[in-house]
Amino acid sequence: MNSWRGGVCSSLRTSPNAGLSDNLTDLEKRRQIYGQNFIPPKKPKTFLQLVWEALQDVTLIILEIAAIISLGLSFYAPPGEESEACGNVSTGGEDEGESEAGWIEGAAILLSVICVVLVTAFNDWSKEKQFRGLQSRIEQEQKFTVIRNGQQVQIPVAELVVGDIAQVKYGTHVMEGSGRMVVTAVGVNSQTGIIFTLLGAGGEEEEKKDKKGKQQDGAVENNQNKGLVMSAITVIILVLYFVIQTFVIDGKTWLAECTPVYVQYFVKFFIIGVTVLVVAVPEGLPLAVTISLAYSVKKMMKDNNLVRHLDACETMGNATAICSDKTGTLTTNRMTVVQCYLGDTHYKETPDPSNLNPKTLDLLVHAIAVNSAYTTKILPPEKEGGLPRQVGNKTECSLLGFVVNLRRDYQSVRDQIPEEKLYKVYTFNSVRKSMSTVTCMPDGGYRLFSKGASEIVLKKCTNILNSNGELRSFRPRDRDEMVKKVIEPMACNGLRTICIAYRDFPAGKEPEWDNENEIVIDLTCIAVVGIEDPVRPEVPEAIRKCQRAGITVRMVTGDNINTARAIAAKCGIIQPGEDFLCLEGKEFNRRIRNEKGEFESKKLQRQWPKRILARANQKAREALIKGIIDSTTGEQRQVVAVTGDGTNDGPALKKADVGFAMGIAGTDVAKEASDIILTDDNFSSIVKAVMWGRNVYDSISKFLQFQLTVNVVAVIVAFTGACITQDSPLKAVQMLWVNLIMDTFASLALATEPPTESLLLRKPYGRNKPLLPLISRTMMKNILGHAVYQLTIIFTLLFVGEVFFDIDSGRNAPLHSPSSEHYTIIFNTFVMMQLFNEINARKIHGERNVFDGIFGNPIFCSIVLGTFVIQIVIVQFGGKPFSCSPLNAEQWLWCLFVGVGELVWGQVIASIPTSHLKCLKEAGHGPGKDEITDEEMAEDEEEIDHAERELRRGQILWFRGLNRIQTQIRVVKAFRSSLYEGLEKPDTKTSIHNFMTTPEFLINDYIHNIPLIDDTDVEESEAPPRRRFRASPPPSPNKNNNAIDSGIYLSTDASKTPTSSSSPVSPLHSMETSL
Repeated sequence: MNSWRGGVCSSLRTSPNAGLSDNLTDLEKRRQIYGQNFIPPKKPKTFLQLVWEALQDVTLIILEIAAIISLGLSFYAPPGEESEACGNVSTGGEDEGESEAGWIEGAAILLSVICVVLVTAFNDWSKEKQFRGLQSRIEQEQKFTVIRNGQQVQIPVAELVVGDIAQVKYGTHVMEGSGRMVVTAVGVNSQTGIIFTLLGAGGEEEEKKDKKGKQQDGAVENNQNKGLVMSAITVIILVLYFVIQTFVIDGKTWLAECTPVYVQYFVKFFIIGVTVLVVAVPEGLPLAVTISLAYSVKKMMKDNNLVRHLDACETMGNATAICSDKTGTLTTNRMTVVQCYLGDTHYKETPDPSNLNPKTLDLLVHAIAVNSAYTTKILPPEKEGGLPRQVGNKTECSLLGFVVNLRRDYQSVRDQIPEEKLYKVYTFNSVRKSMSTVTCMPDGGYRLFSKGASEIVLKKCTNILNSNGELRSFRPRDRDEMVKKVIEPMACNGLRTICIAYRDFPAGKEPEWDNENEIVIDLTCIAVVGIEDPVRPEVPEAIRKCQRAGITVRMVTGDNINTARAIAAKCGIIQPGEDFLCLEGKEFNRRIRNEKGEFESKKLQRQWPKRILARANQKAREALIKGIIDSTTGEQRQVVAVTGDGTNDGPALKKADVGFAMGIAGTDVAKEASDIILTDDNFSSIVKAVMWGRNVYDSISKFLQFQLTVNVVAVIVAFTGACITQDSPLKAVQMLWVNLIMDTFASLALATEPPTESLLLRKPYGRNKPLLPLISRTMMKNILGHAVYQLTIIFTLLFVGEVFFDIDSGRNAPLHSPSSEHYTIIFNTFVMMQLFNEINARKIHGERNVFDGIFGNPIFCSIVLGTFVIQIVIVQFGGKPFSCSPLNAEQWLWCLFVGVGELVWGQVIASIPTSHLKCLKEAGHGPGKDEITDEEMAEDEEEIDHAERELRRGQILWFRGLNRIQTQIRVVKAFRSSLYEGLEKPDTKTSIHNFMTTPEFLINDYIHNIPLIDDTDVEESEAPPRRRFRASPPPSPNKNNNAIDSGIYLSTDASKTPTSSSSPVSPLHSMETSL
């Protein structure tokens, strides 16, 4: 192996120990010869391809066909056009110039379609660019450790070259152990590169994007179908109206020379129908979602959230539960040994080395220096007066720091025993909870050093070093006393306890090292240390925000249950007296399985309200997450976020709805399994992710509120106006402009609103909440309220507007007639109302101040102002292409006045209590989760979470169960009264306590199961065959963590009944002292 390794390394001109040099010329030459460590992404679509895709939209195709037909017919002037034979269908009042300008409408529609296509293609191109920029950012963040010039350095993965000696360890795709590897191929020449090349690079990302896009496209297709129906009905009514009026009522006949004129009318009707379709389809919805997500992802990077999957941002807004790791996330991950038990003495601070036995001290230094990863080091502070830098595993760093504080040098020990001379290493993993290293002794024997979780390593100890450095027997009762007097007090102070031990093997027969269970036993305890990892100062407030936002925070850790409980109390995850919410992983695994050891989902659902899972292994963590996600016991399905940093956290991060990996302490496996990487390893960054996620939902809701108002009004105006006046008050080109306002511009304006703290004052929406049910009753009230205002104004202007403004009527105008001031005022008023309603749409929860924070969003202000300026240009200078006639100052002021009226009307709508509008319950898909009454706010201040509600529910069911027992006892008495003839009749049982003092009755086949939060599910084999039902008051709150079951059994007392029953006893109820 060594010769092979040496041959490969010599061929690549590298050293297995020193690696490559930092010679830039050599590194560049290797890149030129062997290639770069870079896999070219899939070639992006060109702008022309995106334009072609945008042209595939069905609505635009229909509009294009209609415009081309209209354009073609406008150039054809049939000889019979001005003949009386065609009836009253001629252009009558139009002058020659207007007749010749008939082509402008078709050309304008085509031009508008081109604009819409270009804008859509540009948005898609921007979206693609942002997505690739995100992928590039993720790749740049990923670093790898290599050996160069004999030193370990971290370089970006893209800078790896052939010949590099890479340091691999637990976490970097290595499940256990550590080592070095030589890089023999990079980029497209590596195995991964070959596979990517065969599959097509970037395919996975495209698949994710397509999957995400389909969710919003479904909502668009749903409305598109409704829009098609509406447009078809409009066209049919217009055609029937025209045919009946012309050929039945007027009695005209179809003449060949009049065919082009009739066809032009039919094309006009068709365009009106397409106009209805254009405004009925919210094709801007996917755009709004994409822009909102992209904007949020970009901003989240500044908040230390590197989003790997776009949909994770949206999902995080619905999170109802966060299962957080402790170390580094809730704590600072700056570990320090603050207490120790050494030489039969418990030191509350670092002891003076002169007070310690030299032999014990030497053993301790060797045990820490050798039995730690050699990559873990304590380096001098970067700034004078700062703290020493901790490099590597933080727990090991704390132990090395302890050696330094004892004024000893761990590096000199490592120099004497280099890593290459270590004989055997049992690396740390989540199963062992310990690490052991074997070294060779000068006499030919071996010495094993071991460190790990104190309760695990102490069980393997049979001796301990006393104050003189001599071995003393360490019996089970000694261990129990140490746990009680040393370990538990440390743990209750929030300290992580680590036991350090050793064992000597005599020279002679070499032990069977692979038999770990026979090797790591009969240890001698050197010391037990207490490691402090302070809670991050900002974490308690962040957890309070989560709880106020309706999110339950749970701690899932590998630490001792007492340590976990103490840290959880400091963080605010549990309150004093809530010890019953804590559970160890081993006990948790037992409770969720039946007597056959099989997993049971019902049992699991009873356990997931736990807040702390200590000593949790991978299986327990996954089971908890699965139980929360699959649970149906609450008011809504749960959405779970999980944090993790280790390799063993990978499956849990994958299983969770949103997986957060630590950017600093996280392993490569954890990062690749995650959806979001916390670049600062801080829990408060998760709260920011929740805020941004909810902001995405609110942005979409704001867009929907605005767009659906425009949809409702525009469709009704186009449909009703067309049916009554045979023409739409809003022309096709005008509708395309309105469509541009409410789709593209509104998407940019409303989807880029920054988040506020108020987003954390309401409950999450829950699992699989589709977009349209996000329309709460408050939003439905706003949509319908503003639609009523706008429709009233539009129809008033349509039917009496010419009288009010003293202008010519635009109704029933013949084909190709000049643009009228009447219809221009209607169009301008409609757009003004949309502009000011866009300001109203910024608030969707009934807030009154719609201007709050408006200047904090320059994009919104720019779009509203820009739209207003463009509207002025269209009205004053649009002319025939936009079917507009210039308006005077007075008419403009009236249009603005009506538009500003939207803001006043919005205040009127906000004054109407949503609770009084019962009719909106069905339309809004039930009461909105975002509507919080004063009474509910008062209740919410108590911060009652699901576990506490379950507890109260359990108490209610307990008393209800007792009432049922009384009723059933009376029934049994009636049936069994003959058994007691001649006996003294028992007193009337007015309470369960009275009943307890009277003869018991056997009640078969009745088991009253109540899902309580801490049901221990005692195995049948452990339960006594029968238990006397004794009077006792309701149990008091649990004083320790281990909840005790108290069962209620009814059995027949043999001394008081004629016959003894041998029937099995059934528990009526299972209860915990925690109640």
